[in-house]
Amino acid sequence: MRRPADPTPGPGELLRITWAERWVHRGVAALMGICLVTAAVLYIGPLSVLVGERALVEQIHVYAGIGLPVPVLIGLFSKAFRADIVRLNRFLPVDRQWLRASDRRSGRLPVGKFNAGQKINSAFVAGSILVMLGTGLVMRYANAWPVKYRTGATFVHDWLAYAVVAMLAGHLYFATRDPLARRGMRTGIVPGNWARREHRGWAEEVLGPISPDERDTSAFPRRPVPRQRPTAPGGSDSAA
Repeated sequence: MRRPADPTPGPGELLRITWAERWVHRGVAALMGICLVTAAVLYIGPLSVLVGERALVEQIHVYAGIGLPVPVLIGLFSKAFRADIVRLNRFLPVDRQWLRASDRRSGRLPVGKFNAGQKINSAFVAGSILVMLGTGLVMRYANAWPVKYRTGATFVHDWLAYAVVAMLAGHLYFATRDPLARRGMRTGIVPGNWARREHRGWAEEVLGPISPDERDTSAFPRRPVPRQRPTAPGGSDSAA
């Protein structure tokens, strides 16, 4: 079967996310969503009573959790996905500078294809999937394990679930603030001026260096600075 073709970037655009990477993201997101919804039904009393069918909900939760690593494993057949995994696993000096900087979106720092926040988030998600899968299997097949292992697995599983919810809320919050990044995840294409501002190092790898006076920042209009009223000598406002 012929694989889908990636969209062709137009003038001033870049291909950021390939079709394989977009589907890995969507697959993990869908399975993670199922896990969170079914977990809420299992752990929140009123929801459990409202939905009923606890055994079925638990079974869906278990199968969705077991399936979480599958999209990632399938994605490993994509060369672009493997290359981006390498990028995500490399924490560079510029990433430390990005974490400390107050002007992260100015284009001053030569940030690579992924910034430090995205690298930390991806590491947390990957680790969470493995830990949740392991502790979930211990809870599912409880009779095969000593009581202390079952107790520890339940504790870790429950508290890590709260951390995943917090991470997801932050992830969605930052996504709502950057429509061009959402466009890149949805279509794979991003504007070149956005790439130069947010990921200058990666943009220069693809497009080559560009002088500051040629950089188009119209995609990110700055908040206008309010005009100050003139002041009279002595520091008080001038009379109207």
